[in-house]
This record gives sequence, structure tokens and C-alpha cells, in this order.
Amino acid sequence: MDSALLIHRLHFAFTVTYHYLFPQLTMGLAPLIVILKTLVLKTKDERYDRAARFWAKIFGINFVIGVVTGIPMEFQFGTNWSHFSRYAGGVIGQTLAMEGCFAFFLESTFLGLFLYGEKRLTKTQHWFAALMVFVGSWLSGYFIVATDAWMQHPVGYQRVADGSLQLTSFWQLVLNPWAWWQYAHNMGGAVVTGAFVMSAVGAFYLLSQKHMEQGRIFVRVGVIAALIVSVLQLFPTGDAEGRLVAFNQPVTLAAMEALWETQPGAPLVILGQPDVPAQKIDNPIIIPNMLSFLTWRSWGAQVKGLNAVPKQDWPDSIPLLYYAYHVMVGLGTIFIAVAAIASILLWRNQLYRGRWMLWVLLLLFPLPYIANTAGWMTAELGRQPWLVYGLLRTVDGYSKLVSAGNAWFSFLGFLGMYTVLSILFLFLVRREIEHGPDPEPLREKLNVVPVTPTEVR
Repeated sequence: MDSALLIHRLHFAFTVTYHYLFPQLTMGLAPLIVILKTLVLKTKDERYDRAARFWAKIFGINFVIGVVTGIPMEFQFGTNWSHFSRYAGGVIGQTLAMEGCFAFFLESTFLGLFLYGEKRLTKTQHWFAALMVFVGSWLSGYFIVATDAWMQHPVGYQRVADGSLQLTSFWQLVLNPWAWWQYAHNMGGAVVTGAFVMSAVGAFYLLSQKHMEQGRIFVRVGVIAALIVSVLQLFPTGDAEGRLVAFNQPVTLAAMEALWETQPGAPLVILGQPDVPAQKIDNPIIIPNMLSFLTWRSWGAQVKGLNAVPKQDWPDSIPLLYYAYHVMVGLGTIFIAVAAIASILLWRNQLYRGRWMLWVLLLLFPLPYIANTAGWMTAELGRQPWLVYGLLRTVDGYSKLVSAGNAWFSFLGFLGMYTVLSILFLFLVRREIEHGPDPEPLREKLNVVPVTPTEVR
């Protein structure tokens, strides 16, 4: 691979991976905040209101850092991927512009109202502001996913005289069947992150004996949401997304499973290490015929292998794609198991006292970030060697006049800036968690030390 192409790919991979650490939590927290505000209206319990305000602050911090890290990505289409922008800009420019002009402004406007307008809004109006933040964040996510879905499964376009693509059907673009299932799976992953982060903070409060009432609310809401959405990630969203890949990108499916030869009754690989030169899997643990059944709903169905297509059309990093896919699936299975056990303990009124499970919930919170990152790596590595599947190869899409040295210089600059942003983010979130959702008791706020009548005399 050309050194300039490699650094351009690394540069964009770093910026998009780092950026998505923040939107996945905001999109995951948004529906949970709406649930908390709905419970306020239903129960008239102010504890839910304090919980919603606390998570709105965490939402706001992630939102700001997400905006700061998202803007450079838009510029990178022009600086690092100018040939791709010239080729496909007439199509993807529509969804990217709508994300910025409509969804982002909807989300940011109502986030301001939610954070700073509570004293001037009624309970119902404040709930509506939370709902609009949720709608705006999820609408924003849809436009971005629709953009990527078009690159995976291009529809509604035509090639014009200069060789570029132009949009012929806006509705085909935004209603791309690939986008629907990719969006459902992606947003489910975001909610898994939000749910486990919420339950982790609640577990921290319960373990440290601080903000106990709020800790119980966080754990209860987080665990129930995590169980529901983790199951939905497996079926139907994960299943449907996998079948889309099998039908439209069979070479991608073969690389994800390290399946070299076309065969009926193809096995599903649970564990193993792909050996690309030898075209085999070392130390495999497999389920016979399962891949055929999951893909075609038939135990004996034929599944196409990598050798059925020319090597120049293989994904260019099969081991990384294979491991990313299996990490995503493996962590998803762990999420279902942990959420199910925690829900059983919650049903039996044992969760709040079960310190071992609270520790599991506390220590688990980084794993949804890893799973979401692995999922996006699976999607993007699987599309290679294409930028726009079947139309534009990655090697033809980068900025040929930007040298590897220039790209390295900007890449290192981003590494430095994002390190500073990471420190700032961790400081702000740590401060909010330490402060907690409950108002300080008057005695602590005034620093008043209680005295006994004897001490007065």
C-alpha cells in the first residue's frame, strides 16, 4: 500500500474513532433521559428529575467534545480525500448538509432549553425539551449512517459527463434499505453504551455508599435498558445486518468468518486464528452448518468463500476484519449474559446488595465502547478495497497531492490536541460524578458542625 494512502487512512480512522466515543454516549443517554423525565411526570418523584438533570450534564459535556472533534472530519473530506469528495460529493453532500443544518441545530437548541430553561418551563415543557434532544440526536445519527450506508450499498445516483456521481433520487438515498438496519444496529449499540455507563455510575455510588437513592435509580434503569437492547442487537438488528452483508457483499462475509472455500453447510467460527498465507484457521472452535443456516435459513445452503473472487477484491486486512467482527460478537454475548444476571438479581431484590455484581457493572463500562468501535471497524474494513462499494476503490479516492509527510504532520498535531481534550473531558466528567446528582445538604453547604447541649454549656 502506498505510504501516503496508508497515513491518510490512519489519520481518518483515528479522528473518526476518537470522535465517535462521544456521540455514542449522547445518542445512548438521550432516550434514557426521556425515560427518566417520563417517570417524573408519571410518579411526581423528584428523584427522577434530579437523575435526569445529572445525566443531562454528562450529555452536555459529551456533546461539546463531540462537536469539537466532529468538525475536523468534515474538512478531512476535502484535505485528505479530495478525489472521493469530487466523485461522490453530489450524493453524500445532501445527507451531510441535512445533518448539520437540521438535526444538529434541533439537538443543540433544545439541549440549551433543557439545561438552562428548567425554571422557566413547566414539567411537561421540560419533558418535551428532553424529547426533542432525543429526536435531534437520533436524527443526526440517521443522516450520518445513511451516508455510510450509501457507500456500502450505492443507490439513487447517475454518472455525469465529468465522471462524478450526482443524486437522482433523494428518497432512495435516505430510505436505502441498508441504512435502516445499519441505523437500528448502530443506535442499539449506542444505547448499550449509555445503559452500561449509567449502571456503572450507579454501581459506583452504591459501592462507595454515596447518593444511594440515585445509585439505585441508575442501576435499575441502566440494567433493564441494557438487557432489552442487548438482545435486540443480536436479533433482529444484528441478524438482519449480517444477512444484508451476505446478500450484497459475500466476499466481506467470507473474510469476517475466514471462509476460504465455497462450501455447502458452512460452519460458524467461534474462536480461532486466521492464517491468510495458508488459507486456514488455527485452533478453530466451530459450529457445523451454522453459518449457512444464519445466512440462508438452510443448514445445507452454499456460502461463497474468498477464493470465489479475485484476490484484488479481497478486503486488504482480513485478520483485522476477522478479529474486529469476533470481538464485537463476543462482547455482545457478554452484555446479554451480564444484563440478564443483573436483571434476575434486580427482580429478586438482591442487586443493590450484591457487591460482586456491582463491581462487574462498574468495571464493564469500557467494553461497550470497544464493541462499538469493533463494529464500525467491521463495517469499514469489510467494504475495502472500495470507498464506494463496486464503484470507487480506496486507492483512487485520497488526495494525491498531499504527501505522506504532510499527512503525518497533521496526524501528530491531532494526537496532541486530542490528548488535551481527553484530559479536559475526564476532568469535567470526574467532577460531575464526584459532585453527584443530589443537592448538598444545608449543613454541609454551610460547613456547620453539630454540637451537643453539653458543649454549649
